[in-house]
Amino acid sequence: MANPDSEHIVPDHFDSAEQAFDASKMGLWLFMVTEILLFGGLFVTYIVYRSLYPEMFHEASGHLNKILGGVNTVVLICSSFSMAMAVNRTQFNKPRQAAWLLLFTILCGVTFMTVKYFEYTHKFHEGLLPGAHFTFEGIQHPKTPLFFSLYFMMTGLHGVHVLVGMGLIFWVWTRTLRGHFSSRYYTPVELTGIYWHLVDLIWIYLFPLLYLVG
Repeated sequence: MANPDSEHIVPDHFDSAEQAFDASKMGLWLFMVTEILLFGGLFVTYIVYRSLYPEMFHEASGHLNKILGGVNTVVLICSSFSMAMAVNRTQFNKPRQAAWLLLFTILCGVTFMTVKYFEYTHKFHEGLLPGAHFTFEGIQHPKTPLFFSLYFMMTGLHGVHVLVGMGLIFWVWTRTLRGHFSSRYYTPVELTGIYWHLVDLIWIYLFPLLYLVG
């Protein structure tokens, strides 16, 4: 149950807790639109260059590790499920279960970033780098650095969002342990969950576009 000493206080400029929740949710969805526009621009750039150099994209994608990419996809899908369950457990006044689910979600994020670290390390070692830093000699197409520029830009930006999401989930987790949330107030948990689902959804698009294009 929630800690009675930490009951949520509705700000004065809202008439009710329901109105405050609706306003918070609307604000998050507006923010999500800007995120979709940000990644949408990168997806459009990808599509344009993919249509211009299909053979190069086909060959370059073969140098990405599909197994590690697939593992990360499964990890994020599991984390999305655990995050959704954490929101559900909070709504039903099960803070202990919610805390464990949030912790599992954080660990999934750590796993994702660890796998991405090993992927990046391999790319650095092989010289599969963006732009003028590209030194790999196994692909002869002169536009190959373009593919890896897009790869690092898109996956790097996504990685930043994963780190931000992990920070938010950690914040929600600590507050859950203190009994700040219950069926009467769980706005931060639900809004953090929505953000995390967007992060997962973006990867669901990135994985086939980058890793399976070949």
